[in-house]
Parts: sequence; C-alpha cells; structure tokens
Amino acid sequence: MQHVFSDAPFMSAREKQLTLRAWVRFLRGGLRFADFTKRLYEHLHLHCGFIAHYNRAGFYATYFERGEDTVRFLSQFDKRGDCRSAEFAGGYWLEGQYADLNRAMVEEAAECIPQLVEAASAAQQEADLALAQALLAKHGRRLP
Repeated sequence: MQHVFSDAPFMSAREKQLTLRAWVRFLRGGLRFADFTKRLYEHLHLHCGFIAHYNRAGFYATYFERGEDTVRFLSQFDKRGDCRSAEFAGGYWLEGQYADLNRAMVEEAAECIPQLVEAASAAQQEADLALAQALLAKHGRRLP
C-alpha cells in the first residue's frame, strides 16, 4: 500500500516512509528483536504514546517477551478496536504531525495482527500452564 507523508519538525516524509517499512518488516518477521530497529523504537516512544522503557531492549522486553503484553501492545494498532494508547488509553496519538504515519501503521498492521495476537495468546497460555504445573509440583500436587 502506498502512503503519502508530510514532513514534521523532527521527521521528514522520507524518514516516515523508512519507519513504516521498518514497522512492516517487524510485523511480518513475527516481532523479532532483530527487526526492532532503533528507528522504529524511537518513533514508538516519541510519537506513538509509549514510554521509552529505558532503551530499545527494555521496550522490547516489556512488550514482546510475554504474550499478554504483546497482545496489549498490538491492540493499539488493531483497527478492529478503537486504537487507544496501550499505556495512556487515549487516541491522541492518531492526531497531529505524525498522524499520517501512525494511521499508516494501523493500516499496514491489519493484515498481520490477527495471526500475531493468536500466536501471542497461545504462547501466554503455554507459559501460564507451565507455571501452574511447576507450582503444583512444588507443592506435591498434580493436575487431575
């Protein structure tokens, strides 16, 4: 999908296009850290309503190591919902000088989000069940 961007004070139209490409690569790659570029990280915490979480690795760990956190992150870009900020619950991040890019990110995510949410939810369920089994074993119990 072709998007037209305008220059903003801290990001040219060309930089917005490169950020969108990084976003699509990150989503299509299955949310791998290797695809979580500095450019994408900077845009997310500067213009999408996320806090920095100290650095790129900290941000990644916050949102992409546990399935339920990944689902919460993705909900911000899921046009099947209301696209509210995952951290601050407002829709303000879709307004202003970066709205063109942020809305393009929502559009481009539409194809990938259902599968990513399903995979993250399944991973969270597996992690929860493993924890439950470990806790039961700790106390000499087993699931029936």
